[in-house]
Amino acid sequence: MAKYEKKVYGNFEEILTKIHNAVMEGSASASYEDGSDFAQGDFQCAVRVYERYSWTGGNRVSLSLTLAGSRGEYFLSAITSGGSQGVFFKFNTMGEEAFLETISDVVGSL
Repeated sequence: MAKYEKKVYGNFEEILTKIHNAVMEGSASASYEDGSDFAQGDFQCAVRVYERYSWTGGNRVSLSLTLAGSRGEYFLSAITSGGSQGVFFKFNTMGEEAFLETISDVVGSL
């Protein structure tokens, strides 16, 4: 498991779209699995789940994104899972870390 968290600023829908595009364009095997949206008053929350094939791990890796907040200030949490090998201990998590890298440049510019 690898995790990336950051406070981001801007328009909620634009942030979500930029991150979605970065994930989908970052790998030929990337797929959007499902998502959920919630809004109440000024508060907005979006959850997105993606998958892609990890060549380094020889398996599929998932990426769960949560973007939540209001009035142009949001918290992003991105967590990957499934890219390690081993029965009792996790090793070879390069695929998970590489999946997070697909969004780090976009998020860093927000």
